[in-house]
Amino acid sequence: MAVVVGWNVTLRFATDRSLPWADEVARYTMIWLVFLGAGLALREGAHVALSSLQGALPARAAFIVRAIVLVLLLVFFAVMIRIGWDYMMRAQFQLSAALRMKMSWVYAAMPVGFALMGIHLLLIARRYLRHGFDPATPEAHQ
Repeated sequence: MAVVVGWNVTLRFATDRSLPWADEVARYTMIWLVFLGAGLALREGAHVALSSLQGALPARAAFIVRAIVLVLLLVFFAVMIRIGWDYMMRAQFQLSAALRMKMSWVYAAMPVGFALMGIHLLLIARRYLRHGFDPATPEAHQ
């Protein structure tokens, strides 16, 4: 994305012309990067989280709250995978304006990204249930 945008800016300054497809490539690349990176951010505890309630509760109650949050997140991810799949299937015959590629490739970022978020959440589920998203725990560095 950075190379395409940088090249397009350079061309615009040097030749007063730009690549007609550069904005589209940058936009679609950014969409894919966001959805692919969201799972890793979840795994590292980099998403915004309200942990003050969990910190104020006794250990057992905090565990129950985290278990409820975990289940709700997995349900949400499953719903978003389904919705993303539906969008992807509806867009399979639509073509992008400049690249003339199937828009289903762009919309595929949503179900793929949410599936990866679910996988990353399951990979850290045990640590999350015990400690939440506390990066100071020894398990966070493994």
